[in-house]
Amino acid sequence: MDINGLSAIVTGGGSGLGAETARQLAAKGAKVALLDVNMEGANAVASEIGGLAIECDVTSDEGVASAIAQAQAAHGVARIVINAAGIAPAKRIIDREGNATSLDYFRKGIEINLVGAYNVMSKAAAEMSKVDPINDDNERGIVISTGSIATQEGQVGQASYSASKMGLMGMMLPAAREFTRFGIRVNTINPGVFETPMLTNMPQEVQDSLGKQVPFPVRLGTSDEYARLAIHMIENAYINGETIRLDGAMRMAAR
Repeated sequence: MDINGLSAIVTGGGSGLGAETARQLAAKGAKVALLDVNMEGANAVASEIGGLAIECDVTSDEGVASAIAQAQAAHGVARIVINAAGIAPAKRIIDREGNATSLDYFRKGIEINLVGAYNVMSKAAAEMSKVDPINDDNERGIVISTGSIATQEGQVGQASYSASKMGLMGMMLPAAREFTRFGIRVNTINPGVFETPMLTNMPQEVQDSLGKQVPFPVRLGTSDEYARLAIHMIENAYINGETIRLDGAMRMAAR
């Protein structure tokens, strides 16, 4: 798929992986709408790349429908959707006093990371399905969601996070198969430990320790590396129904 001239939606586009992917899409000629609750960050990135910042809570049915309609009015039907909005809740199922952690904690991770991605994918894909294909492969678009290596190697305290990210993997293949009749591809990227606000807000010694756990290269991943993989997925029509780990061969320990 040739990115130049296409409309793109990036959730979580105000920072981290979403922001850098938005930059690289714009550099390829895409018209980018950034959906985020962090409007300060989204406005800054939008101003930088000539994009459109839209306030959006991905868990809201009406909110996502409205945001997609705004993006479509400005840029046309989105052919590229990057689900990068997410949180990384960290609590044990049973706390140190022997009490069960609140259900609201578990539910919040699932709602934002999994239900939010489904919400955006379903509404954006519905719009894609109604427009003409854009190339000889009869492609209409692509959806890429952001998982995590915690799907297979979730650590203590990551029950909500791991479950939400595994849900993205579980949703990806049925969606890819369903959307074949529309020419819409669905993929997932599972990053390892990356230089995003989730990690860079941690003490430097924690960041350094995590980076040293990566076999090669021995460092944290960068948003540029995530974005370049997303760009390749978009441009390579044969990558469909696939989850790709991006982790420097890291395998996480229990803690």
